[in-house]
Amino acid sequence: MFSRGLWLAIVAAIAASAAVPGSAAEPDGKADRIVVFKAKRELDLMRGGVLLKAYPIALGGHPIGAKYRRGDRRTPEGVYVIDGRLSVTPYHLALHISYPDATDRVRARAAGVRPGGEIFIHGMPARFGRTDPVRFFRDWTNGCIAVGNRAIEEIWQAVDDGTPIEIRP
Repeated sequence: MFSRGLWLAIVAAIAASAAVPGSAAEPDGKADRIVVFKAKRELDLMRGGVLLKAYPIALGGHPIGAKYRRGDRRTPEGVYVIDGRLSVTPYHLALHISYPDATDRVRARAAGVRPGGEIFIHGMPARFGRTDPVRFFRDWTNGCIAVGNRAIEEIWQAVDDGTPIEIRP
């Protein structure tokens, strides 16, 4: 058997490893802003400048740089709003992001390309059940921001339509 000290160290190590972003209880109340850090692969729910909860994310298959055109598999960068929600989707719930905005459309038109659209914060495919990975090991979306299925349920409840979302590099 383990000594009491070794047993306490093992329990403490397990508890510390469980304290990862997105693993705590639901956020307390509504968020007034979402901040996405692409490089850190993290989505933060904020209220009054205070972090309510952080979640690990996966991005588009080509995550470096801002979205440029339809089909580039990049996640946009900039300030948008949550402007709709889908409960019936191939992914477990989805919050629509207002990309492309007027600036994105002008930039795409000047380049002779279409800006794309249909950018969401969404869960994983429904077949994964109520799964929340500690982290995603690869970027796999077509430009959306993916979170775990329990995470999207929490975010869905914590975010109203019209909530600003800032997507940073």
